[in-house]
Amino acid sequence: MNSFQNPIYQILHPESIAVFGASNNVTSMGTQLLLNIIDLGFRGTIYPIHPKQKKVLGIPAYPSVKKIPFGADLALLVVSREKVPKVLEECGQRGIRRAIIVSGGFRELGDYGRDLEREINSIAKKYKIRFIGPNCIGVINTHHYLNTTFFPYRGKTGFLGIISQSGSFITQIFDYIGRLGMGFSQGISVGNEANIDLVDCIEYLGDCKDTKVIALYIEEIKRGREFLRVCKKVSSKKPIVAYYVGGSEAGKKACLSHTGSLSGSDAIYNGVFKQSGVIRVYSIEELFDCCASLGTQPLLRGKKLAILSTSGGPGAATADSCSRLNLHVPELSTRTKNALRPFVPRTASMANPVDLTFIKEVSSFFRDIPQILLEDEDIDGLLIYFLRPKGGLSEFIENTGNNATTNELEGAEDIREHCRDLAILARSSGKPALGSMFSGREEPIVEELQDNGLPVFPSPERSARAMWALCEYARMRGESYD
Repeated sequence: MNSFQNPIYQILHPESIAVFGASNNVTSMGTQLLLNIIDLGFRGTIYPIHPKQKKVLGIPAYPSVKKIPFGADLALLVVSREKVPKVLEECGQRGIRRAIIVSGGFRELGDYGRDLEREINSIAKKYKIRFIGPNCIGVINTHHYLNTTFFPYRGKTGFLGIISQSGSFITQIFDYIGRLGMGFSQGISVGNEANIDLVDCIEYLGDCKDTKVIALYIEEIKRGREFLRVCKKVSSKKPIVAYYVGGSEAGKKACLSHTGSLSGSDAIYNGVFKQSGVIRVYSIEELFDCCASLGTQPLLRGKKLAILSTSGGPGAATADSCSRLNLHVPELSTRTKNALRPFVPRTASMANPVDLTFIKEVSSFFRDIPQILLEDEDIDGLLIYFLRPKGGLSEFIENTGNNATTNELEGAEDIREHCRDLAILARSSGKPALGSMFSGREEPIVEELQDNGLPVFPSPERSARAMWALCEYARMRGESYD
């Protein structure tokens, strides 16, 4: 099966959508989904299906799916659970073969719900319908301007593909990943996985040209052997990072009540992830931090890191985090120290971390010193802690009582250009470089570096963990020499 024939591809690339459950009541769930389809700029045809209203949000509506003029590539169902079988049957009769069933209240809510889920599976089999859900929050494909979820998407088109057994871990982190400078390529909320499941979606994203790295939120794995087979194949060409929450007793109970999932022990899942080449993480922050580095940086093929810092404490915190992750912070060679000497203040430390507290020559910090560290054959990657007081470097220089030279003031104004130069330098080195700073994208350094492919994280510890992921994936691929 080629990509275009894959039912998941067809769900994520429709040219026409029949929407069930939308109305002119903007507080209804179906209407919220339709609003977000419109908001992202979907370029295909939308057919609202409503028994009474002639128009929905200004779009011509139809009393039945049987009345739409040309059929539809995709049906989006946001109706009560009792109505789902009848609506799905009518879709099958109309020739619609792909669906997203957002409606909840199926196997996750007892025997009656399980019976309904079996019924919709039977209808789907009868008409050869492939669907995502039920009890899901929809999908997003930023490259196709498609968002069938409850939340508007304001981010960029990106490289991150996510498959989640919780809808919130797609929609409610739209803004969150934007703060890391990332955007989604595609996102799939699988819900109860009654038809299309987690494994199907991993295989699909493995072939997706717009997706560089795959994030998973997992509460259970239904098809263990197929998961192993598919992840081994996919992880050989792109990284997979998984956040599994069902390993503890509390996690198991929560998963059962949330989606009706039966989870397994941490030990079992650790073995599954290890055998299949999946990187396991233990928090939502780790999940997206690791994806940010894996989607933008070359692999860390050794464990020896240089740390460059404008403050002693964050430099030490970075080194400590690296040590806990079995990453090394070696003494710099005499040759490298000699090369650094012309660019560092007399008060600076040329050990590792290189501590440049009170450095005033901005261009040296962003260009000369990183270049020397990255050119060191005994260094495999670079971690940088940035410090820039809010209000601008020129203001800082003046407030400290120093006489600011013309060069210093120009350097302050050219901070964005320095960031672009650093990103280019790091990229051309063939080695990974990551940053940290106690600021967000409101800070020009963070925004400019992230937008130019050099991730900057909110703390030194998180940057070290993101660097670890590059080392771990290199090890899994057999591309590490340590």
